[in-house]
Amino acid sequence: MDSASLDLAFLQQWTGKTEQHHDTISPNMAAALAAVLDRAVPPQPGEALPPLWHWIYFWSIHAQSEVGPDGHAKRGGFLPPVPLPRRMWAGGRLTFDAPLPIGTPATRTSRILNVTAKQGRSGNLAFVTVQHQIAHGGTVAITEEHDIVYRDMPAKGAEAPAPKPAPADAAWSRTVTPDPVLLFRYSALTFNGHRIHYDRSYVTEVEGYPGLIVHGPLIATLLVDLLYRNRPEAQLAAFEFRAVGPIFDIEPFEVCGQPAADGRTVQLWAKNIRGELAMQATATLKN
Repeated sequence: MDSASLDLAFLQQWTGKTEQHHDTISPNMAAALAAVLDRAVPPQPGEALPPLWHWIYFWSIHAQSEVGPDGHAKRGGFLPPVPLPRRMWAGGRLTFDAPLPIGTPATRTSRILNVTAKQGRSGNLAFVTVQHQIAHGGTVAITEEHDIVYRDMPAKGAEAPAPKPAPADAAWSRTVTPDPVLLFRYSALTFNGHRIHYDRSYVTEVEGYPGLIVHGPLIATLLVDLLYRNRPEAQLAAFEFRAVGPIFDIEPFEVCGQPAADGRTVQLWAKNIRGELAMQATATLKN
């Protein structure tokens, strides 16, 4: 099956498919992510895992013989075998209902919620939404809906979509200078073999991007990290984010935030050095 013959009815047979992963919320892994984020003091055993740090746990482990040409597992296992070549983390919605203590055993239960498709300006698009519930001791700590988008390669000479300008009213901002070491370390922590994050010849020559792509979940984690750098006492109730455009390792980018007057929500976004929006997010705080 190729990208010209997207069989949506076939792909929707994966709807409702489930899988489970068990892990221990290792303090060593948390300390490693703290180092990647330049946090001076890592969280300690027994403390609550910071929001979005659960993404470095519950690895999907596949044998080398099961890995596809893009570095992901070959398609058709838990996720449907969408034949479009570009796969990206498009966004998600999370609620934080209970602490996930560092050092505790936990289980992630995942379920395919839906598979949809449409024709975009650049060709076929397919969307897969996966629900994850992370629990320990019978208590659900995190519920997440994770959106994955699959795309065609752009046609030669095709005009790129017009970039969207980022907001200009940030109360907080921080400049991040990505490089291959940062991207490698985050890929290693998440056991992410996707070559767009570390293989420059692949990402430029095969997928046609100008540089290595900064992971969407890393950008989202940096947005929440910005919130906690400015509001260390905050407790996150919910977080939703959407990737708008890619960020590459060839130039710095900014993570920005603006608290709302209600004291309960914070708008967060990432932008490139030209002020173009790359990710937008809303954090909702607990009372």
